[in-house]
Amino acid sequence: MGRDVDGALPEQDRRRLVAAETLDGAAFGGLIQTLAPFGAGEEAVTEDLAPMMLAFDGVDDQTFISSQIYEEAKHTQFFDRYWREVVHPVADERGFERVDPTDQRFFPEGYVELFDRTEAAMERLLTDDTPENCVRAYSHYHLVVESVLAQTGYWGITSTMSPDGSDEVAASELPHLEGLVEGISFIRSDEGRHVGFGMRKVQHHLAEDDVAESAARETLQELMPFVAETMTATDEMVDPVPLVEYAREKLTRRMEIITDREAEVLDVGGLVALDDRDAVAD
Repeated sequence: MGRDVDGALPEQDRRRLVAAETLDGAAFGGLIQTLAPFGAGEEAVTEDLAPMMLAFDGVDDQTFISSQIYEEAKHTQFFDRYWREVVHPVADERGFERVDPTDQRFFPEGYVELFDRTEAAMERLLTDDTPENCVRAYSHYHLVVESVLAQTGYWGITSTMSPDGSDEVAASELPHLEGLVEGISFIRSDEGRHVGFGMRKVQHHLAEDDVAESAARETLQELMPFVAETMTATDEMVDPVPLVEYAREKLTRRMEIITDREAEVLDVGGLVALDDRDAVAD
């Protein structure tokens, strides 16, 4: 990572939440419902990446995925730290129920199905790493889980919790949580790089290995309902309607780029800036 996600400021967030007059049980429940799937998702993708690294022959690709596994592990640690240093102490001080981030209440069926399918697509590479299966694996992981689900969720948190956010997205009144937003900004930078890598790999397989566009397009369309279901689970804190619209727009833009042989995949700065412009537009 270009910056250290551990540099975020959870202590400031804890103080603001403890003092917040608008923080009732419903608002706090919405906050932790939003956060828990991110921590679990980062942990899941950390574990699921190994088959992709083993399927690669080139040292450059192996090195990139190795670094990505490390970065995903750091993201997992950030959410674990935030839960320990903010969520649990706030629950204790405000008299709310103390809940572990792995509690099954946080994970709708669509979320579980999405990650089960992603894991299966990755493991398939261990026995049948054809270009088409690689495209499907990238589509599951880099284009849906990282590019659509995670980036949309992070945009929703930033729009709700940042002083520069959007009042149209927030569904409850919570204080600005700048430590959370800062940590997520570091994570978004990492994941913008991961998404760019996956997009370039898909673009290469479509152009050079005659893989049909449908391998990517059908995978993305099959998984989108699970993304939408996951978004609706956060309606106590974030309005799911703009989130789902944002996710669909992101999916369309990614497909336009990877199916255009002449299109250039943006670098990490360009991808994150594009997401920020989408947030302003929405």
